[in-house]
Amino acid sequence: MPLGAQAIREGLALKDRAHVRETYINPALTARLIEMTIPDKPHSSQQKYRLTDAGRTLLASLPGDDA
Repeated sequence: MPLGAQAIREGLALKDRAHVRETYINPALTARLIEMTIPDKPHSSQQKYRLTDAGRTLLASLPGDDA
């Protein structure tokens, strides 16, 4: 399920948009763990992010809830 930047901030319980973008979203994009749903318009207000296959593999390998 694609999430917008605001949903990501809320999920991480963080408020600062720039901090979330620089610390979480941009590194995950660079590592190709997530991808933009509208790559041709990176600053679109409708932009969302979804896990890539590499992101799903990493998530599955982490210890934690198996739900």
